[in-house]
Amino acid sequence: MEMRAAAIQVNSTANKGRNLETAERLVREAAADGSELIVLPEKWNVLGDAEVLHEGAEPLGGPTLTAAASWARDLGIHLVAGSIPERVEGQSKLFNTSALIGPDGELHARYRKIHMFDVDVGGVSYRESENEEPGDEIVAAAVGGSLPEVTLGMTVCYDLRFPELYRILAVRGATVLSVPSAFTFETGKDHWEVLLRARAIENQAFVIAPNQVGEAPPHYRSYGHSMLVDPWGTILAEAPEGEGFAAADLDLSEEDRVRSILPSLANRRPASYRWPDTARTEVPSHA
Repeated sequence: MEMRAAAIQVNSTANKGRNLETAERLVREAAADGSELIVLPEKWNVLGDAEVLHEGAEPLGGPTLTAAASWARDLGIHLVAGSIPERVEGQSKLFNTSALIGPDGELHARYRKIHMFDVDVGGVSYRESENEEPGDEIVAAAVGGSLPEVTLGMTVCYDLRFPELYRILAVRGATVLSVPSAFTFETGKDHWEVLLRARAIENQAFVIAPNQVGEAPPHYRSYGHSMLVDPWGTILAEAPEGEGFAAADLDLSEEDRVRSILPSLANRRPASYRWPDTARTEVPSHA
């Protein structure tokens, strides 16, 4: 059993109209190439500073996901509409929300990014939590219809650094993991491939990881290198520089084979695992 999947790579900015036109063109190209499951990157409809995000934010029933739903329906595909800045009535902060849309054009699942990117890297201070509210629900959703049915584990960008999220998704049955991202160039050049392959290997699952690419005001520089990884950690496809997509056939029997010959998920001993009461995060003193 095979499923062809694609990771779309775009250079989004504050120009929402241009962003949607580019996304639609690439989604249609990926579908014409045979992809049945297509994933857009993080904040594919609008990317910029806090003012830009608030101005471009929409409810889930807004024009962005309405357009994405029409593409999915027209093309008969499952579309993970990356993530968008979601506005919720009566709430000042936004959610960073990933949406799974089926070939019927309906919203099949919604995941709100759990981990906020509050870091200082490459001389830039990122503080997502100042404008975005973290989600608190782990989401695994069925993708089926004309496809071989699989369970999709939904995550977004910085979530990639939190392996416990992915392990829970795997235990809940996820065999394909989506990671729509705007991974920075500074961290991406050292960590992007390593982390994607690690999440695939340790959870014996396919990973579909579309990334933003290039520069966007005021300080964004995204790494690109969108890719698909198999359960052995092999990179199946990687996007070239610039806007485009990476696509590959996901051989679902390969996942069964890997889980059979190296049954690390089956060999887990959850009764022996204990979370510490607190995590030590301070730098130890050697004075």
